[in-house]
Amino acid sequence: MKASYHKYLLEFKRPSGTSRGIMTEKETWFIILDKNGQKGIGECGILRGLSADDRDDYEEKLKWACDNIHLGETVLWESLLEFPSIQFGIEMAFRSLNSENPYLLFPSDFTNKTKSISINGLVWMGESAFMKQQIEDKLAEGFNCIKLKIGAIDFEKELELLQFIRSHFSPEEIEIRVDANGAFSSTEALDKLNQLNNFQLHSIEQPIRQGNVLAMAQLCKETPFPIALDEELIGVFSFEEKEKLLQEINPQYIILKPSFIGGFRGTQEWISLADKYNIGWWITSALESNIGLNAIAQWTFLQNSKMPQGLGTGALYTNNIDCPLEVKNGQLWYNLEKEWESDFI
Repeated sequence: MKASYHKYLLEFKRPSGTSRGIMTEKETWFIILDKNGQKGIGECGILRGLSADDRDDYEEKLKWACDNIHLGETVLWESLLEFPSIQFGIEMAFRSLNSENPYLLFPSDFTNKTKSISINGLVWMGESAFMKQQIEDKLAEGFNCIKLKIGAIDFEKELELLQFIRSHFSPEEIEIRVDANGAFSSTEALDKLNQLNNFQLHSIEQPIRQGNVLAMAQLCKETPFPIALDEELIGVFSFEEKEKLLQEINPQYIILKPSFIGGFRGTQEWISLADKYNIGWWITSALESNIGLNAIAQWTFLQNSKMPQGLGTGALYTNNIDCPLEVKNGQLWYNLEKEWESDFI
């Protein structure tokens, strides 16, 4: 068996904003396995400035993994504990290699097109007029759960946008999630949560920056509506560390991004702990290409979560890989009539 890797730059159709800045392109890496002509592909979905493995030796470690592919999936995963996106790429590549179809990793009612996955519609940060247009588009597209990135424009304008939605749609009609990406300070967070609570929101992701465990624990105790940890999970590698974090903070929800937390195995560890401590969870992509999104979606379906998942990112790029995934009426479907870009591997 041989393994190789290469870099791929995904180009956003429109510059996309979070509280951390504006993105015009997204770097990703692909691992290709070849065993007697049969190929497998995995995606190492790193996000510079956020991933725990955004390190100077990233490509060096990727090369090491390919050079030592003979060690096998389990040994490699355990050797790559501080490189969760490479762990995920390795898991995906081996699963792809050992599948009859390199893109059909987890056959199910999802991949045979009899069932779909409920997803939220993502509204990016930007000028209020741009955000309002996105909201209207998502509602027109049939989403009944939308997620707004907040924290980059004036807070009063963000409240106005929420008021706009609630003036037209009740909580029963539209579920609203907001994601602050750690934009609030510890001193102002509770006041802002109380103001946001006027709009009957489902939850808020990461209201304050990760790493301030005591402040986050206090916030989760006092919050008027549920808090979901997101970035807080990044860089927490061992099972023991994961359990300690959840015991200390006791959040209402956790957000699981396989590229950030060690792939399927790392995500499964978080799920088992969340279930143990009665913490809700859902799964979200982390701006991967359709290669990674496809693997995450197929695995997510098997987890039987009834909540809308964060898997609607496939249409963000101008140069994504053509695939059977498509979004209709707030649902992610696997359209068997659409084919993969055949010359990609």
